Amino acid sequence: MYAAERQQRIIAEARRAGRVEVTALADSLGVAAETVRRDLTALERRGSLRRVHGGAIPVERLEVEPTLATRSGRLTDVKRRIAARALDELPSGGSIILDAGSTTLAVAEMLPPDLDLTVLTNSLAAATVLSTHPGITLYLLGGRVRGTTGAAVGDWATGPLSDVVVDVAIIGTNGLSVARGLTTPDQSESLVKRAMVGAARKCVVLTDSSKAGDDHLHRFAQLGEVDVVITDTDLDDDVAAEIRAAGPEVVTA
Repeated sequence: MYAAERQQRIIAEARRAGRVEVTALADSLGVAAETVRRDLTALERRGSLRRVHGGAIPVERLEVEPTLATRSGRLTDVKRRIAARALDELPSGGSIILDAGSTTLAVAEMLPPDLDLTVLTNSLAAATVLSTHPGITLYLLGGRVRGTTGAAVGDWATGPLSDVVVDVAIIGTNGLSVARGLTTPDQSESLVKRAMVGAARKCVVLTDSSKAGDDHLHRFAQLGEVDVVITDTDLDDDVAAEIRAAGPEVVTA
């Protein structure tokens, strides 16, 4: 069993039972306790579990959804590498949608101020960064603002997206799997993300490798709707091959 498969089983058991124990997992998975501890450490690093004495509990029991500030503080170097690679996908003098999220915010922070680009975003943080860029024509999607993520959601966000066609959508995700596609915990954000994917000629998803194999409540796209997945070099080769087989190009940074 590959590490990604083992970790997915650990997450599923934690969510089913409310917690997992190292010794019980080692027995059921047929691996050493130290292997389980490494898996739990990896899952805690990606924000799926929280380590406790002797095991772990699902993060949903502690925090339904990490805030933007919490996510921005995780894997900072990895996210900046992914964001830097995403700049290669931007059209010259064209238009993009920039989703709300910590990795997409890193893209906004890296955009050259004099870049000739039209940007549509539902992220208050990204809009604040880009509002001072003289070369960028900025459109801020309206709606109810979620305090957790700083994202505008609802009909005022999805409505305008039904009437535009942009060159590239730069989308973040909370989970990515071949079986379930792209998922997120909140329904309102899922609907905006779905509209963003539908409004773009090309869809580029930015995600660190820790989210691969993770599924959340609301799906907003299948992998076949995605053109490029940009992730980091820790992504398992077999998982990358499965994602490519589902449709998108996989690029590591």
